[in-house]
Amino acid sequence: MAYEKIWKDRPNLHASEKKKLIKDGLEIFNDIPFYAQNGFDSIPKEEWDSFKWAGLYLQRPKEDGYFMMRVNIPSGILSNEQVETLAGIARDYGRDVIDITTRQAIQFHWLRIEEIPDIFERLKRVGLSSAGACGDITRNIVGNPLAGIDKDELFDTTSIVKEVYEYFQMNEEFSNLPRKYKLSISANVCNASNAEINCLSFIPATKELDGEHVVGFNVKVGGGLSARPYLARLLDVFVLPEQVKDVAIAITTIFRDYGYREKRHYARLKFLVADWGVDTFKEKLFEYTGPLPSRGEDASKGWNAGYFYGIHEQKQAGYYYAGFHVPVGRLHTKELFEIAALARKYGNGDVRTCNSQNFIIPNVPKEKVEELSRLSFFQNITTKPQSFIGYAVSCTGIEYCNLALVETKNRLRAIATYLDEQLTIDVPVRIHMVGCPNSCGQRQIADIGLQGVKMKGEKGLVEAFELYVGGTLIDGGKFNEKLKGKISGEELPDVLLSFLTFFKDEKQAGETFYQFIGRVGIQPLQEKLNQILEEVTV
Repeated sequence: MAYEKIWKDRPNLHASEKKKLIKDGLEIFNDIPFYAQNGFDSIPKEEWDSFKWAGLYLQRPKEDGYFMMRVNIPSGILSNEQVETLAGIARDYGRDVIDITTRQAIQFHWLRIEEIPDIFERLKRVGLSSAGACGDITRNIVGNPLAGIDKDELFDTTSIVKEVYEYFQMNEEFSNLPRKYKLSISANVCNASNAEINCLSFIPATKELDGEHVVGFNVKVGGGLSARPYLARLLDVFVLPEQVKDVAIAITTIFRDYGYREKRHYARLKFLVADWGVDTFKEKLFEYTGPLPSRGEDASKGWNAGYFYGIHEQKQAGYYYAGFHVPVGRLHTKELFEIAALARKYGNGDVRTCNSQNFIIPNVPKEKVEELSRLSFFQNITTKPQSFIGYAVSCTGIEYCNLALVETKNRLRAIATYLDEQLTIDVPVRIHMVGCPNSCGQRQIADIGLQGVKMKGEKGLVEAFELYVGGTLIDGGKFNEKLKGKISGEELPDVLLSFLTFFKDEKQAGETFYQFIGRVGIQPLQEKLNQILEEVTV
């Protein structure tokens, strides 16, 4: 029985909401076979956006008829058969391009509508799906990529993530939310899932209940980035592992039924939480779940930003995992096939993707560790990346994305490589580059965030960047702050080199970029940037 759309009679519904009243977003799956048989020209323009529910966006320029596809990878956990299937799709249809996203998903480009049914069938055969990877729906669930093998996890969340993910998959009761809806579930004590920037996050906690020490989750709600970023806020509730699905359903129902549907830019859960406050939100939650215990003791111990480089012991005695770097998250078919082969040879075949746009080969027996550590099977993919390229994150950019204003991936890769050639600092500096305010590259939480804009040049508008400093998710998080001034794309490498050289010269030994700003403040960085910009414009 279909749920009642209690929002259907609200005044001033956005046009997209009126469309949802007529046709469920997931119905696009019923239409795709017809479009595939009849070609791109058979798709009405008003239906282009509906493909998001199938994990598909038209890439730039839309009229050319090529799609980008995201494939959900809950917690980033992939079997060997799944890895090979993904590599085969890129080889056969995706022009050799595979991106790991900042939500652990896999992204393809250059797909044609005629090819989509076969791609769906290949994904289905190995238990993968693109449903809900985009659209106003529950997105891929971000989790701990080391779930089940992690010495730094409170408990294994694999089955919990699977249960929640499968409940929401193709579920028409939750397929037409006010906007995109991002969940994370992780018991990694180093906040590997970036809890504070998700709509709903379950984070590791402990509590005394009835005289017994139990493990479970605290809950954060209302996080999100884009042009108006919010850090998720802590609800005063404690959730046992077996209660996660019911609590997730309840909070998603609140968003579905009470979230804003009048203005698209004001429709995320973060705005509802901000307006209601966490106490009112908790009271509404209890209407669905009944009373829950007050929050437990937070088990978190800092923030690793999803980085797991190197070879490390697992919780299983005698086994190790290897964390590899992928420059700005971009792989090619040959590389992914070779990763699958190496995972079979050295591990149990599994591969894990990270929200830092990297990957892990788990379950390596102790006797194979030395051979694996000596391996140099790729020129750029390594367990020991250089500092700047190893902590560089980028969105898709203008190469494929219709929203982007500037080129990002190739540019950031070149800049980070240049910085590594010119400069050595005793701590990593996380640099995130985004092509527009939507911030798929999560620039707000970076040490240095670079956001693409346009600026006037000698021959008209040119690609440029605004610079933001001091982002973190340590101790609940802090978004980075904008410095005044725009930097042309052409001048950006040398401006960053001078800017980071100043940091190196002024910092204390072992001091991170975030700690440096906390000690000296923003003003010295602004003054230095002003000086650099004056010099490059002379």
